[in-house]
Amino acid sequence: MITLRMHRHGRELLLAAADKEILGKELRGEGLKLEVCRDFYEGEDASEEVLLNRLSMCTVANLVGEETVGAALRAGYLDEECILRIAGVPHAQLAKM
Repeated sequence: MITLRMHRHGRELLLAAADKEILGKELRGEGLKLEVCRDFYEGEDASEEVLLNRLSMCTVANLVGEETVGAALRAGYLDEECILRIAGVPHAQLAKM
């Protein structure tokens, strides 16, 4: 299951989405650290279809987890070489220009 939250900052609409099972975890590896904070990511429970709908609307996205990043990759929002793995968990950010 995916959880997501939309954040508005001025003209930007940021999508924060993560696999629900990694919420609240701190990922560390190769000099990187990522806190999957509930306050930032947790919002509505979402299917892959809902995630892709929100990705079509946002200007910036922060994505974490196999299911979440995998859905964005399959839909063409991400390139494989732009995905980081922190403690084995995929993480990607995107900005629409």
